[in-house]
Amino acid sequence: MTELATRVSPPRAPLPRRAAPALLGYAAVRALGLLVLAVWSAARGKSAHTLLTARWDSLWYTRVAEGGYGHTVRLPDGDIHSDLAFFPLLPWLERLLHALTPLSYADAGLTVSLLASLAAAAGIFAVAERVYGARAGVCAVLLWAVLPVGVVQSMAYSESLFTALAAWSLYAVLTGRWVTAGLLAALAGLTRPVGLAVVAAVWVTGVISFVRERSAGGPHGARGEEHALATGDEAHAERARRADGAPDSVRAPSPATGTSAAPATPAALATAVFPLAPAGPDTAGTAPHASAARRALGMALSPLGAAAYVLWVGHRTGRGPLGYLDVQAGWRNGFDGGYAFARFVADKFTSFPSALAGLGLIIGVALLIWLYVTCVRQRQPLALLVYTGAVLALALCASSYFGSKPRLLLPAFPVLFPLARSLARSRTARSALVTAGLAAAAAAYGALWLNGSGPP
Repeated sequence: MTELATRVSPPRAPLPRRAAPALLGYAAVRALGLLVLAVWSAARGKSAHTLLTARWDSLWYTRVAEGGYGHTVRLPDGDIHSDLAFFPLLPWLERLLHALTPLSYADAGLTVSLLASLAAAAGIFAVAERVYGARAGVCAVLLWAVLPVGVVQSMAYSESLFTALAAWSLYAVLTGRWVTAGLLAALAGLTRPVGLAVVAAVWVTGVISFVRERSAGGPHGARGEEHALATGDEAHAERARRADGAPDSVRAPSPATGTSAAPATPAALATAVFPLAPAGPDTAGTAPHASAARRALGMALSPLGAAAYVLWVGHRTGRGPLGYLDVQAGWRNGFDGGYAFARFVADKFTSFPSALAGLGLIIGVALLIWLYVTCVRQRQPLALLVYTGAVLALALCASSYFGSKPRLLLPAFPVLFPLARSLARSRTARSALVTAGLAAAAAAYGALWLNGSGPP
């Protein structure tokens, strides 16, 4: 079957070459944002370099890189801000780069972020291209770049590093590289608390795939060809390229003839409705027991990063597994299902000026929910749906730092895929005009934001 698919589909260029247009566009958007920030900051007598490297969370990361953990700030209201709230991978990389180069810790953090943002853009392209095609992949990267708070991607923060690890872990799941997916998920778990979203994507996809394989007789059993066709990368990408609303057949198309194969089994049909991992040549020809063993190993590896840090914090604080929750409570941060955020929005309607902000928040949350529902309706692979849903839930349902929510939503890049598909179907000139306008608006907003309230 692999040989047949090779004869039908012409060989593609290597992924770095296919991703080059997306990376060039991303670099151009970020360069515009940094240029506008530099000019805007100079006009206000501020340093753009300081805004990017030495304010807010970047200072906490730098302190950890310089001297390790142990810094605590006690506020007059009794809150205790401990640097144990910040996961260690970014400070470790800052320390390593500082040791290997003449860069200061702050500049090392900025360099890591800039390089990680390019890796994140490449990962977003790889995931979107895998599911929807190259043109949609380019559009997805550009949309991620022109987000209003996209300037955070160029700060010495951990969002870019986390997004890069998450995107490539998801891509590894989609291509059947389970051990790689698990290792990257473990690193994501050492970067931010939301690393649990990557772990959830690996675990849910792995468990469901085991169940479906058992029901379908295994991907290489008697019905293995039907299973591979139902989850095939080319078949799924072809369905994705059709106009919205076009009905998808419940029969898997045959790559040899273009006609319908035998009616799908319930397991294969369920996979076609919610694809697990588009199976292409990356996973073909693998022995069932070896594939299952690698999948189980990847699942076992994925939570180790987050678990190791949380347990270490618990040991350091003497509170056991609850120690990290106590640290977060010192920052007045937690998970309350969105109650505090709902009250925050409701309080905005006490006066006319703030009511406009409250209305904007409601519209923004409604847009996110609509986009996520659209992702479900467009049948994104299960790994993406689980990951995106977890990121949205963790960001929107946190009980504190409401101004940080747009920044915390940056890693939820699959929610942009419906917009990317729509933009990809437009004429090139129109898509370029829309992207340029959004890039200019994002650059201006980022400069205004960092020279004002800015992150955390």
